[in-house]
Amino acid sequence: AGYPLIYITSWEENRVQDAIKKAALLVSRKCFSWTVTEGLAGEGVLETALGDPVKILNHIQQYSGTGIFILKDFHVFLKDHFIVRRLRDLVINLKETRKNIIFISPLLNIPKELEKDITILEFTFPDFNELKGLFASLINNVKSNVNFKMDITEDDFNKIVSSAMGLTYIEAENAFARIIVDGKGLSKNDLGKIVREKAQIIKKAGLLEFFESSESFTTVGGMENLKGWCIKRKDAFSPSAREFGLPSPKGILMVGVQGCGKSLMAKALSSFWNLPLLRFDVGRIFSGIVGSSEENVRNAIGITESIAPTVLWIDEIEKGFSGVQSSGMSDGGTTSRVFSTFLTWLQEKTSPTFVIATSNNISGLPPELLRKGRFDDIFFVDLPDESIRTEIFRIHIKKRNRDPNNFDLAELSKATFGFNGAEIEQAVIAGLYDAFYEKRELSQNDLLKNIKETVPLSITMKENIEALREWAKTRTRPV
Repeated sequence: AGYPLIYITSWEENRVQDAIKKAALLVSRKCFSWTVTEGLAGEGVLETALGDPVKILNHIQQYSGTGIFILKDFHVFLKDHFIVRRLRDLVINLKETRKNIIFISPLLNIPKELEKDITILEFTFPDFNELKGLFASLINNVKSNVNFKMDITEDDFNKIVSSAMGLTYIEAENAFARIIVDGKGLSKNDLGKIVREKAQIIKKAGLLEFFESSESFTTVGGMENLKGWCIKRKDAFSPSAREFGLPSPKGILMVGVQGCGKSLMAKALSSFWNLPLLRFDVGRIFSGIVGSSEENVRNAIGITESIAPTVLWIDEIEKGFSGVQSSGMSDGGTTSRVFSTFLTWLQEKTSPTFVIATSNNISGLPPELLRKGRFDDIFFVDLPDESIRTEIFRIHIKKRNRDPNNFDLAELSKATFGFNGAEIEQAVIAGLYDAFYEKRELSQNDLLKNIKETVPLSITMKENIEALREWAKTRTRPV
């Protein structure tokens, strides 16, 4: 269509360049590529003397034929007013002579003066079929090896491919190659290795935390309604779910009493779904430079989407956005703008990112967050009842390599009326400390003694918990 300047943001230079070359063939145009280190190359031409950015722009203007010029990492020169002015002068010439300049860069940096002249194109990560073809070709290369065994079903194969979505072609190739050479074959356990590869992307960015969770639904006491909700959506991110017409689940908000397992559930869910768990710490987003907080939240969202499907965990969300109402007076509107960006993404996102937000204090939640469409559902996590307390004691005693059958769990459960899960865990740990100090085995009396010495949150924060329960009656679903 004669667009003179095109800007493609991507880390995958070679993949983008291959796509451009194919497009150039279709429109019968010559294709050249340029870098500041090697100059101009392509169509049998190698001009190392053209490594200077001004020289290459002059060369493009003087070039008599039609052609596509790929300029790599040119964004660093767009801060120079002379270069910007030279590009603006070139625009008319490019249109009249059927030439195009395509910038490829991992960073988007467009000066105001060129905003109306440059067209931005997105180059997406490899799709499912591309990655499937890549994985299959790598397997074919080693299939002839007699020691190689493939113990996976077609469904497992597709899950491994799906877990690599959001990686670049090179990253996916490295991840697939690693799981092939790590052992002497393939199994469904290799799924976790792709997740660990994605963790590298998170660590490099520094805005999100990656959690490699070892929790499971068996380590979460109670919450049967929520577990059932999650089990039904286990394969909701698969291609078959898309073909069936299902949208990807958006997320859930868990509101409830402190220490009752909200964070534990987030970790267990990511393990159950075999998805990477990212912790979104809102505090990391805010920084001292004006405008950088808004950029940080956009970058965090971009990273999350780039490695999707994934679970994004926002712990105690009310603390991160507690200053929204007074943001205009307290921080010049920064919190409000960051919150607005996050809300818009939460409402409109199409990437397979499942958001788990937790909150202990509903009075600190902005009302906009509770509006329908932000989350699939809002769940209320109350203090555990007697049967669930029994289950929690069983979990924590077993977790510390003791046989729960050696303890009177019913007595312990009755003694911990009003206790939350965290308080029960601490009673078990404190009992173990006592037994270890006295060089003997843990006993029922150790647990009962520490239970009696604990003043539960349900007593110290009785009014707050009652208010939370009243609010939750008509607004949430019980876990």
